[in-house]
Amino acid sequence: MSLALEICRITEEHVGTARLGDVRVVALEVGDDAGVERANLEFCLEALLGSPPFGAARPVIEPAPGDVFRVKYLEVEDDGPDDRRT
Repeated sequence: MSLALEICRITEEHVGTARLGDVRVVALEVGDDAGVERANLEFCLEALLGSPPFGAARPVIEPAPGDVFRVKYLEVEDDGPDDRRT
């Protein structure tokens, strides 16, 4: 749970408190030798990211070689106009 809480803190640091409800994906790279049980981390993150102040974010945990453990990217909903051209 402490790792999941730290990931939430990092997310808040990068997007700001006001935008936490706009976070949709928190993607991580977790190495086979990182000493982290992916299923337990995913469970804890789902509980934290699915409740306030987040709301609807989901974790994506990607396997990586070695002992890597890092936040890979954050996907945040943008309220701006659609960039696609019709």
